[in-house]
Amino acid sequence: MIGSLLRSCLAALFVAHHSALCLADPIVQETMDQRLNEPKPTRVLVRVVAHGSMVLGKDVGGARITITDVETGRILATGLQQGEAGDQNQIMRTPRLLEEPIYSTRDSASFTATLDLTHPLQVDIAAEGPLAYPAAMQRASTRVWLIPGEDLTDDGIVLALYGYIVQIEQPKPNEPLVAREDVTLRASIRTLSGSWVRPHGDWDSRKLSIYGEILIGDRVIERLQLFYSGRNAEFEAPFFVPRHTDAPDGMTVRVIAADRSGGNFGMGLAKYPVLSERLTTNTR
Repeated sequence: MIGSLLRSCLAALFVAHHSALCLADPIVQETMDQRLNEPKPTRVLVRVVAHGSMVLGKDVGGARITITDVETGRILATGLQQGEAGDQNQIMRTPRLLEEPIYSTRDSASFTATLDLTHPLQVDIAAEGPLAYPAAMQRASTRVWLIPGEDLTDDGIVLALYGYIVQIEQPKPNEPLVAREDVTLRASIRTLSGSWVRPHGDWDSRKLSIYGEILIGDRVIERLQLFYSGRNAEFEAPFFVPRHTDAPDGMTVRVIAADRSGGNFGMGLAKYPVLSERLTTNTR
């Protein structure tokens, strides 16, 4: 029995020694090193959202994303985020834990790039949008580490853009206005994802300061409080066009939407020539 036990121990020692020799074999070791240093496809998902709102999708032209190597300054990937704004009920009204995804529970716009990485890489990820509204475009960026083979999934890297899309709908920009005429200023206000701002909605206009300013040159001559018109995301207020002699070079209208608690601010701007009297067309 002792002899049998001794033979078993010697056999185990032989196997262990043989395995160690194999691991130490230069050819085997070189093969392992090559595998460790091979590039690993790494998926990077980026999602650009409006702060306190939805995802920037096709309705507002999406967003442009750029991923840059911090050390070399080389652009690793760039492209457009296109798709849907996401599920409003899921994003705005559904309670969830901190680690649970918000924007990827249903289909929503995103940008995905697959990078072949051989080592951890520090990158800057930047986004700008909404691309369909240049006057309202904002930019945000963040610096993160990317690890080979460690994909960024679910919501991915989320970049929030602050602001509003403010558009002056009436009078149309550059439309001639007649001095001393009573005019209605009408402007639409939406989040950067295109969602309507209105009373009692998910984006409640009652929490915002919404007003217009009449300028001659760079001087404000009147401030107007805008009120909800009852349709879509439009707000309005009446004003009198200044005298032609006071505004020989025309006038400017500026509309401001400000949410101090949320940090979202937006501005719309339009210029108008001022006529001394309404032009008439002679008819025969």
